[in-house]
Amino acid sequence: MHIITICMSMDRGNMDIIIGYAQNSVSFVTSYILPALVLLGILIFVHELGHFLLAKLCGVRVLKFSLGFGPKLIGKKIGDTEYVISALPLGGYVKPLGESPDEPISEADRPFALNSQGLWARFLILAAGSGFNIIFAGVLYALVYMVGIPVLTTLVGQVIENTPAARAGIMVGDVVETIDNRPILYWDDLQETVAGCEGSALQLGVKRNNELLELELQPELKQRKDELGREHNVYLIGIAPSADGVVHRRYNPLVSIGKATQDVWKYTALTFELLGMLIKSPIEKKEYLGGPILIGKIAGDFARQGIVSFALLMAIISLNLGVFNLLPIPILDGGHILFLLIEACKGSPVSIKTMEISQQVGLALLLTLMAFVCYNDVARLSNGPF
Repeated sequence: MHIITICMSMDRGNMDIIIGYAQNSVSFVTSYILPALVLLGILIFVHELGHFLLAKLCGVRVLKFSLGFGPKLIGKKIGDTEYVISALPLGGYVKPLGESPDEPISEADRPFALNSQGLWARFLILAAGSGFNIIFAGVLYALVYMVGIPVLTTLVGQVIENTPAARAGIMVGDVVETIDNRPILYWDDLQETVAGCEGSALQLGVKRNNELLELELQPELKQRKDELGREHNVYLIGIAPSADGVVHRRYNPLVSIGKATQDVWKYTALTFELLGMLIKSPIEKKEYLGGPILIGKIAGDFARQGIVSFALLMAIISLNLGVFNLLPIPILDGGHILFLLIEACKGSPVSIKTMEISQQVGLALLLTLMAFVCYNDVARLSNGPF
């Protein structure tokens, strides 16, 4: 009642400001925060579901399955497990019985405790979260290929001056239909054909205003950056695609699974390479680091492009999440797997004190990383509009 009274006493100009602010706030939530929560919520659920199902499969009793950290918002206990949604949505956890080596456990419950299982069972439980994220990415890729993945056609959107394409007479709006009498339908095929020409002259069949032209050009060797900013020598002809030339390319289920497997392998390898580059020079490669703010912005941007684009984003972040959690950092799954490897080598578990100190160091590293990526996000905001 007090808020309504105050607003009614304001002049029209102030009322418009408040209404505009409220509309912008609602738009910000629906455009960025909600897509980010959906994306992170699904990926965290998939990750924790992997731990949960493998724990159950190995006969381990699960005490809690939580989406999020911190105070409990809602929860319900079913059987031995309490299922919880917590206040901080930047992670989650599965708490099995006997997770801590010094946890008191009755003799009757000991067969169902995590620390009573063999090395292989504990390894599978720990690795299952990342494994599920990687498998989930593959499923998303396969579904996108079956539904139809957005690809660029060979519609020319830009011709760069003083390049083979410009000298050969290619113009904006042309459509490249053939190269050396081979049909070319998509931009990726055009790029691969030009890059693999080894410097040989190419004969292009170009459609312009319903007229087919035959143009010959000589590709030039240029330096080009890949996804990780590394420079490579590649043959180019000096054209760029048009954003208007986007179509959805569909594949049958068998081909989709094969292409999804290739994508998972490719982007998993790229993620490991990027992590190596970040470890060597984190400041120089900081543009590849992003936190919650960047995830929110990207999630919102991709969500507005449609469900297919959002699914592709979810797939690549799922891969990143899976790989990151396998890093041998105490407190992450990879850190626990490292302890298992040490146990397998020395024939006895790592001491509780060593684990506690290692996890404190790991937590400090993660908090430092989180502070750095959040600072990086804020720095991006200051350099341009959100």
